[in-house]
Amino acid sequence: MAAPNSSDQSNHDIKRPSWYSHYVLFVLVIVYIFNFIDRNILSILSQDIQADLGVSDAEMGFLYGTVFAVFYAVFGIPLARFADVWVRRSLISMGLFFWSAMTALSGFAKSFPQLAAFRIGVGIGEASASPAAFSMLSDYYSPKVRATVLAIYSSGVYIGGGIGLFIGGFIMETWNSTYPIATQAPMGIKGWQAAFLAVGIPGIFMAIWVRTLREPKRGESEGLVTPEHPAPWGVLGTEMASMLPIFNLWGLKRAGASLAANGLAAVVIGVIAIGLMELTGNIPQWFALGIGVYVTFSWAQSLKHRDIATFNMIFRSRALVFTTLAFPSIAFVTYGVGFWTAPLLLRMHDTTPGEVGMYIGLGSAVGGLLGVTLGGIVGDWAKQKHPAGRLIVGFIAIGGTAPLVLWMIYTESLMWAFALNFLHHLFSAAWPGIPPSTASDLVMPRMRAIASAYYILMNTMIGLAMGPYFMGQLSDFYAGRGMNATESLQTAIASGLLIFIASAVLLLLAWRYLPNDEASRLERARALGEPVN
Repeated sequence: MAAPNSSDQSNHDIKRPSWYSHYVLFVLVIVYIFNFIDRNILSILSQDIQADLGVSDAEMGFLYGTVFAVFYAVFGIPLARFADVWVRRSLISMGLFFWSAMTALSGFAKSFPQLAAFRIGVGIGEASASPAAFSMLSDYYSPKVRATVLAIYSSGVYIGGGIGLFIGGFIMETWNSTYPIATQAPMGIKGWQAAFLAVGIPGIFMAIWVRTLREPKRGESEGLVTPEHPAPWGVLGTEMASMLPIFNLWGLKRAGASLAANGLAAVVIGVIAIGLMELTGNIPQWFALGIGVYVTFSWAQSLKHRDIATFNMIFRSRALVFTTLAFPSIAFVTYGVGFWTAPLLLRMHDTTPGEVGMYIGLGSAVGGLLGVTLGGIVGDWAKQKHPAGRLIVGFIAIGGTAPLVLWMIYTESLMWAFALNFLHHLFSAAWPGIPPSTASDLVMPRMRAIASAYYILMNTMIGLAMGPYFMGQLSDFYAGRGMNATESLQTAIASGLLIFIASAVLLLLAWRYLPNDEASRLERARALGEPVN
């Protein structure tokens, strides 16, 4: 490893007491909480942002989902590859500092384009966290408890999302009541802008704490210790060149990939994107998503020529491919419902953002924490009974989420809606520990972060980029055909649940192939030239 990083690696030789692994998990959960506070606060602020900036439901879904997701996905792959060769705690620390600063700057946004630009920054910063955290935790804990550990880490999604709703609603309501005339507020800031500032600034200081964590030896939990990479920054440069449009052509040429094939893919993706623009009338959504799909294809094409072993371990494993399609399709619903629940309840009931934020936030945090933790425990238990046992958690999530969400969005009782929000999270939050632990089981230690990043990329593109936008677009569509704002959003959320049919089919396919793919992991790696002891 390069000299500037040698001090970061000096802690490798320190023998960690068992409590230290738990300490690292605790800190990384807090990081993930910050991640989702900054991400999910947009939901409870949406009604004020829409009124202030003149934004439609579809545009709000685009702002929360697509504009964030595309850059999160595009930068997630090179940052994950960097995590596989550099100091993971330092990467997480820098990313946390950057996305927290971008969240705070969102508090000074005066227009929709400005807010979108800052959300892009949040997406880029947050892309650094989870692949590196998944990789670190996989080295701190035995594979036997991997799903449970990663599920506990993933609880930050629900704790952070819930805290974001509560804090966002409370701050916005308090600020607006204190300064009912915006021009009399400090710097003319409105309630939703004050909320961004309040949640962004603490994360900057949290980044210092993260930097003090010890870096574990890569692969030591399985006795497959990986040597330090001699030039990690060169890896980052190569990966960035393989992802960013225009620069990727240079990277492809250097790797020996076909520029003609890349060009043909770009044309096909462009034609499909233009068709969707014409169909929906939404240019930014499909332009951004088209770029995301193109750079993903370009990265995979480049990886095939630069690291054939990693490419084959990921894309030639049918179990991994189906797993990384099945769970993102579940995320399509969870992201969509998670974003639109608060706006729907504000439209349906005589209530306030503060009340909705408190009860929805508390229900999401507690229900999500219980659901994701129990899901990880059940997954690890089921894994001991059957090689593909962890996937059963996906079926449980589908079976419990659909009826409870339908009940929640159609009940006329606000208190029942709050209770059902808690109950559906016991199921809808059960699965996030399953796909990253499954991905880790199917690849070699040096590939864990990139495999996790590929899953996160798919989860982001299918779940985050499409779920909130699709439901918002459907809501606008139904509203244009005579439904009121409440009915149109109810129907849109209900329609989105139909994707669970595809989720179940994909889970069945993953179940079929997972036992053989996992059993042949080392054999397949040796055949690809990997040094396996």
